[in-house]
Amino acid sequence: MRVRPQQLRACALHALALAAASLCCGSAAIAAAVSVVDDTGRTLVLPQPAQRIISLAPHITELLFAAGAGERVVGVIDYSNYPEEAKKIANIGSHAMLDLERIVSLKPDLIVVWRDGNAQRQLEKLLSLGIPVYYSEPQRLEDIARSVEKLGMVAGTPAAAAAAAAAYTARLARLRARHAGLPPVPVFYQIWNRPLMTVSGSHIISDVLALCGGRNVFAELKPLAPVIAEEAVIERDPEAVGGASVDPARDSFDAWRKWPRLLATRRDNFFTIHPDLISRHTPRILDGVEAVCARLQAVRAKRGSRP
Repeated sequence: MRVRPQQLRACALHALALAAASLCCGSAAIAAAVSVVDDTGRTLVLPQPAQRIISLAPHITELLFAAGAGERVVGVIDYSNYPEEAKKIANIGSHAMLDLERIVSLKPDLIVVWRDGNAQRQLEKLLSLGIPVYYSEPQRLEDIARSVEKLGMVAGTPAAAAAAAAAYTARLARLRARHAGLPPVPVFYQIWNRPLMTVSGSHIISDVLALCGGRNVFAELKPLAPVIAEEAVIERDPEAVGGASVDPARDSFDAWRKWPRLLATRRDNFFTIHPDLISRHTPRILDGVEAVCARLQAVRAKRGSRP
């Protein structure tokens, strides 16, 4: 069959139109702007999803991986050790001392910051670089799912982030239902011993305790991590004393074991949780919840069997 020149020209123009349309659509998808309100109420606008992200907290690194954006993380700070792949990412310093030259050399298009965990002086220098900044500040257990979803939006991985957030929310709901209505256990949670420090009711660790039926004996204090006196602990006479330790066989509760009139001492109700499972605002905190709930249930089991 003979093809006329007019038909050839028409086919060529049609092909060019399709190619142009495809190119435009592809460019639009790549350049689609992203607008997200971060955890401090700031609106972050990016011309396209972030491709090179620096994380300034171990929990942020975990959240980015949970959101399906692990491959986009190009820089992390000390102790960003989960998941295993995070250990291979370039280190750009610590929460107190960032390597600004290294950060610039990595050419990030987004830096995710934990304001409460990074030195303000370092953050001011960071902001002066002009690189877009997103603040991740989840405060309560429910906030973690929202943080995962928002990070998925800024990184262009919303589907993976939504799935991870849904799984976390469902597990949290199951844990709340399982431990609802349990007899309360007065708890003193020690985060440091020199000076003696605890958590207030606005701290996420207090949220964990509450889910398990624990009553934080210092919940009413205002600072997130207040310094307290030893006498205040003795006066409030907690039934259990908890804290974080990477080694369950080692703790820093010797000062309390010297007070036999303390209820926690009389019943030997001391427990530790791995810090990564209770101090990080990530989906893994639910592993910490399960561990705390088991410890507090053991405390309840001793009631009536000991003086």
